[in-house]
Amino acid sequence: MREFFIGAILALLPMTSARAYAQEIPKDISAKFDALIAGAYQAAAARFPCKVKSAGKFHMIKWQEVDRCLNGAADSVDWDGLTRQIEALKAGAERLSDAGFAAALDSSLLAHALKFEQVFSTKDERALLPLTNSLLRFMPPDSLRDLPVTDRAGTHVGAFSGIYVYERTGGLSTANTFKLTLFQYTDPNGNVQSSTDKLLLDSFGVPFKQAGPQPGFRLPADKINLKR
Repeated sequence: MREFFIGAILALLPMTSARAYAQEIPKDISAKFDALIAGAYQAAAARFPCKVKSAGKFHMIKWQEVDRCLNGAADSVDWDGLTRQIEALKAGAERLSDAGFAAALDSSLLAHALKFEQVFSTKDERALLPLTNSLLRFMPPDSLRDLPVTDRAGTHVGAFSGIYVYERTGGLSTANTFKLTLFQYTDPNGNVQSSTDKLLLDSFGVPFKQAGPQPGFRLPADKINLKR
């Protein structure tokens, strides 16, 4: 059975094109989208806010607690059921292109994204939010921009400038392919840098106090694989 992958289609679309495609969708279908996506977020948000603790001299929130919280919330969603319901919507919107449908769905997922302060709760005013692979994967791409980035040694390395996906295939089998979501920062000299660490864990963090009001948890579109 052939499938199309929401995330793969959207990765090929410039942001302006994605918005244009999203406008193709009829308002009644869009409203049904929003109702389904809101329900999925309600299931995920039942685990929030997660109480997290910081540790060490530089108050880095424990990366294990961050990843457990985010992945547990995503696993709370009935992805198979959501996919079936969205497939039924797609069947009623046959005039839409795959790209248009995918962009409209992604737009709805983004619109319901939850702020970091809704996802995590900490009493530490100086806490740093660790930029783990999981946190970056669930985070809307435009979040955290220009926030100061500190490494685990307490050194201010620059300003957050965006996320990207690192992919590696081992051997001849695509089954050995894995992806990690990483980030870039602009150093004090104005040069864009990438972390030399691929498994980020607690390698870098941003001030939770500044990150709190920003969108922090978006359900991933790649969990929804629709039949053609």
